Amino acid sequence: MDRAGQRARTASRYAGPVVDRKDFGSWLQGPRERTSAGEQYRGRDLGLPQHGPGSVAGFGIRFVGVLIDWGIASVIARGLFGVPLPFSQPPASGGQGFVVLAVFGVMHLLLVGTVGLTIGHRVVGLQVRSLGGTGRVLPLQALARTLLLCMFIPAVVWDRDGRGLHDKVPGTVIVRTR
Repeated sequence: MDRAGQRARTASRYAGPVVDRKDFGSWLQGPRERTSAGEQYRGRDLGLPQHGPGSVAGFGIRFVGVLIDWGIASVIARGLFGVPLPFSQPPASGGQGFVVLAVFGVMHLLLVGTVGLTIGHRVVGLQVRSLGGTGRVLPLQALARTLLLCMFIPAVVWDRDGRGLHDKVPGTVIVRTR
């Protein structure tokens, strides 16, 4: 029996079509394969522009904003609670590290919940927007986003629009302002 006959006989044993390894091609080749088609770009499914103000911010610029915010939180924790600054001797203990995280979380919650951006976001030209309604981040959205951001892992798991789980769960997105 030739190969075509074997395939036909094998396929007829299954209720549906046989899954071939080519069906997994885009998954195996990574996320870029799924978004490289013609008019696909980050934020297209959200109705956001591809470039300029209002477009989804990339990872690099968001990371710089978080570093700025973490530095500010470290200075505040040093001033209020005597926590050593990063890279100083002696280093901060485990509990003192959580003090910096708590200051970062409170700072993030208050600023994003009221004005929609943190100091780090402002410096690099970013803003957090709600996908529903007026675009203004609601207090409950800011709370959910802050808690997930402080857990760290949800912030580094993204979808094809470049949104982390900390943005996806509360229905927010970080966009460029300039």
